[in-house]
Amino acid sequence: MKVLAIDTAGVDCSAAVLDAATGQMLSVVRERIGKGHAERLMAMVEEAVGTAGISLSSIERIGVTIGPGSFTGIRVGVAAARGFGLALGVDTVGVSTLHTLAQMHLNADASLPVIAAMDAKRDEIYAQVFAVDGKPLNPPQSIDVQQLRRWVAHFGAKVTGTACALLDDADQTVEPDRFDIAVVARLAALADVTVDWPKPLYLRGPDAKPQDGFALLRA
Repeated sequence: MKVLAIDTAGVDCSAAVLDAATGQMLSVVRERIGKGHAERLMAMVEEAVGTAGISLSSIERIGVTIGPGSFTGIRVGVAAARGFGLALGVDTVGVSTLHTLAQMHLNADASLPVIAAMDAKRDEIYAQVFAVDGKPLNPPQSIDVQQLRRWVAHFGAKVTGTACALLDDADQTVEPDRFDIAVVARLAALADVTVDWPKPLYLRGPDAKPQDGFALLRA
């Protein structure tokens, strides 16, 4: 099975093609752009497919990061993935960014459970606990640093992601969370198409909201 993976949930715009039958990554295209995913994504998908040496019609599954992450980026990626799925007549699955962060850590160290924890600012942390085999032990949640500490103690877990810095009680400059597109592709290949829908995973409402008194009446 050839899997096309897409990530626009964070600062990167990424696409990759995985041959799930052999486990070989056929191509990986990644660029740190911050914003402007909609303008870059299609060209990156074209490059990923071309580098893989296959045609787009050979793709048998689409995988896309669904968040939590950038509201705009997530919408861009999910819409594109759904469009490709419909056009090609193939399944499309969603992969959470928290699962991706956890699996990135477990690929290097699977000695203990891991908490994928993203600093969402405003004293919020997006977090989820995963067992050493990568299975989730609870649903993704928005928590505070005190709850994160309680989870560490309760599960005997390590922490990965930008929220690690919050446990040190010191101001630190940390790099944004980034999601390995090769890991996304492998998780997409293993996803259950009946459960893992490509639906945005938002753990907080959007920052931009319509102002009261300025809404237009609709007929």
